[in-house]
Amino acid sequence: MGISSIGIGSGLKVSDIISQMVALEKKPLEGLQTKAETIQTKLSTYAQIKSLTSTLNDAAGKLTRDSGWNGVNASSSNSAVAISITGIASKGTFDIGVSQLSQAQTSVSAARTIDQKMGADGILKLTQDGKSVDIKYTAEDTLTTLAAKINDGGTGVTATLLRDASGKEQLMLRSKETGDAAAFTVTWGEDGQGAAPVDMGFSMTKAAQNAKISVNGVEQQSATDSFADILPGVKITVSAVTTSDSRVSLTQDTDGMKKNIQAFVDAYNALNSLLSDSTKYDSESKAAGILQADSATISLQNSMRNVMRGVASNATGGLKMLSDIGLKVASDGSMSIADSAKLDKALASSPDAMKSLFAATSSSDGSGGGIATTMKKYTDQLLSYDGALNNKTDSLESLKKSNLADQDKVNNRAATLEKRMTAQYTALDTKMASLTALSTYMEQQVAAWNKSKD
Repeated sequence: MGISSIGIGSGLKVSDIISQMVALEKKPLEGLQTKAETIQTKLSTYAQIKSLTSTLNDAAGKLTRDSGWNGVNASSSNSAVAISITGIASKGTFDIGVSQLSQAQTSVSAARTIDQKMGADGILKLTQDGKSVDIKYTAEDTLTTLAAKINDGGTGVTATLLRDASGKEQLMLRSKETGDAAAFTVTWGEDGQGAAPVDMGFSMTKAAQNAKISVNGVEQQSATDSFADILPGVKITVSAVTTSDSRVSLTQDTDGMKKNIQAFVDAYNALNSLLSDSTKYDSESKAAGILQADSATISLQNSMRNVMRGVASNATGGLKMLSDIGLKVASDGSMSIADSAKLDKALASSPDAMKSLFAATSSSDGSGGGIATTMKKYTDQLLSYDGALNNKTDSLESLKKSNLADQDKVNNRAATLEKRMTAQYTALDTKMASLTALSTYMEQQVAAWNKSKD
């Protein structure tokens, strides 16, 4: 008779014994799993640090580029002259007059009876900007089918029909583009000189023309109603002829500069706050940040604070420190615009000095650069392939891998122990069952022998 469950033969609670022994073997897992959670939390924290460092790097980069300081605001005294900034533009005031808007050419044929056939085969030749396209038609074609052929013929014009209540229709041709170069001519016959079909002569109702404006008295032309880069970095779009000049002003965009500075401060504060929370120790609650006492993280935070408190000795214009423009670094490393009026005054009266404070070039030994220049260089190093952030992350990933390997070893040892003990107790059960059977047999034999004597 087979043993269906270990422990039956021996009378021991084998499953409990094995479970307790396996649990004891797995005891080290508790510490390893706790350590794994800590490592993962550190990895997540460093991922946040890397992300916020990248944001700070971008914000610093904006303040080191000319585009961060050369922004202008554009305004126009007349809505008929719209101004938009497309690149780096220079400050100035301009008087702009609009004498002519751009226009497409429109030509129409004489009126014919609706669906009247052409009556003979022929060619309509469209010539535009020195290039000609021949549109062949047959005697059976009408203005409707001829218009379709023109539209499918790869020409620079669009053909449509005009119909009136008297049963007449006209073929209207309009250039697809505006401007002088969009002008076209219509001729008939294979050589372009043939006579037009009866009642098919074209007359021009609108001539193609360029838009014309004057900028401080100097005439400018464009095939469209937009004028790009006649003033570098500026697009002028006109919508109506004006009877007097419109005043266009391009002024320094101090609001944009202040916005870039605020973004720099915000990016720094976000990273400083995360580093502070991660490295702090609360003596009352005995609670420590996940990176408390981590030398790499503490060094990173101190270096960033030193940059913000630093002196841009290469800056020109008299502004050398952030405190000179109303920015203040608190004892906890956080930064604020403590004196907004001071910042606004510096932006309005000393934009070049402001730019130099942030964007001055460093000396050959790396010192003296603008605040943003120095921060950009430092965060570039942190974010580089072999920089401190990647090195720290790689180190934590290595610890994580080693920890998982140690957990696997513990689990494997526990599984081996469970398998071995199960086999041992199964063998014991089998032996005990055999001995029990033998004992029962002997008892039966003795009883039978005693009975036979009676």
